[in-house]
Amino acid sequence: MGHRVPHVTHYLTEHFADPGYTTLSGYRAQGGYETARRVLAEQSPEEVIGTLKNAGLKGRGGAGFDAGLKWSFMPRDQAGPSYLVCNADESEPGSFKDRVLMERGPHQLLEGILIPAFATGAATTFLYIRGEYAEPARILQRAIDEATAGGVLGSNVLGTGFAHQVVLVRGAGAYICGEETGLLESLEGKKGQPRRKPPYPAECGAFGRPTTVNNVETFCHVPHVFARGVDWFRSIGTEESPGTTLFGVSGHVERPGLYELPLGTRLDEIIFEHAGGVPGGRKLKAAIPGGVSMPLLPAGHLDVPMANEFLREHGSSLGTGGVIVMDETTCMVRVGCVISEFFRDESCGQCTQCREGTGWLHKLMLRIERGGGTEADLDVLEDVAGKMEGQTICAFADAAAWPVQALLRHFRSEFLEHVRAEKCPFPESFEL
Repeated sequence: MGHRVPHVTHYLTEHFADPGYTTLSGYRAQGGYETARRVLAEQSPEEVIGTLKNAGLKGRGGAGFDAGLKWSFMPRDQAGPSYLVCNADESEPGSFKDRVLMERGPHQLLEGILIPAFATGAATTFLYIRGEYAEPARILQRAIDEATAGGVLGSNVLGTGFAHQVVLVRGAGAYICGEETGLLESLEGKKGQPRRKPPYPAECGAFGRPTTVNNVETFCHVPHVFARGVDWFRSIGTEESPGTTLFGVSGHVERPGLYELPLGTRLDEIIFEHAGGVPGGRKLKAAIPGGVSMPLLPAGHLDVPMANEFLREHGSSLGTGGVIVMDETTCMVRVGCVISEFFRDESCGQCTQCREGTGWLHKLMLRIERGGGTEADLDVLEDVAGKMEGQTICAFADAAAWPVQALLRHFRSEFLEHVRAEKCPFPESFEL
């Protein structure tokens, strides 16, 4: 596969410095909604889906599934409504890109929703937002109200005769509702627990109707693909993973923040050139490339291009693009304690391997960190994590197991130091 990372304008975030961009008038002053109006007036749904397939836009929510292919699964010959769902339940530790997209460009998101809504024949989009995101929810609701009053949403979208509405739904703070079927259960007023598949959402989704779920950033790319064309979009990033994405960089760096960069930008470039490197002259120890559910990479493996086809070769994945950087003072056993505690608390409890396994991972991690662990505990950690992976209804158990497996794979010697010294050998590390 080719690997190209040309200089490119930051198209998703190009106008984010302008506070007026959040308003309908400010967005339209930059040409906003003209692409959606043209597409809805001049193209057929089949043409729209074909264009997105050719563009190769991959979902930016973590799984990296082809967005155009996903749209094509929606049946168009069934009586009754079908739906889109925008997954704005951004709860992955280390990820904050969708929050900024909603706060700085709410109308960009709405325009990105209208095109697939037309392509799939969806009557309504449910925009399911994380419960803690009070300010983004306020901004989005204002944008929805503006768009409805201005004829962008409603019974005659942009004068094209297409009817569509967007309904904002507030979540209640459960990480598992970021999984698409757990989200659908919550949307229907039920306990947020993932569903068994099949049936898949395109066949039986929200309220038993055909449904397509994409995340915020995925929708935001759509207007740019149709405004500038397939060839332009495919000229950015890599052959298999075209376009840019938003990398949220946090942890031990000089300039934590959000960086829009082409897919395929090397991880060490993101850390040292864009985020300014590790402060205080300390050495880099490891980095998580895509939120805490993605396996971390040690310092010697950070020259990897940030796209799934390359990260897979290093035993990790792009995830949500949340890059968490750790310097040489960081205790990796404490990292394991923090991550395993999070997954223990967020498991929905539906599957035994996940419900019990996440608890055992945290207990073992904590025992080792407190100086009471044994070398046999390391084997038990590996055994528990291995029996969680691929055994449950959704991928939550996998996400809990992968970080533990990566910690033991790359930093087993540190775990052994804790066991033999019966204490943490990193006095400068963060405290639990």
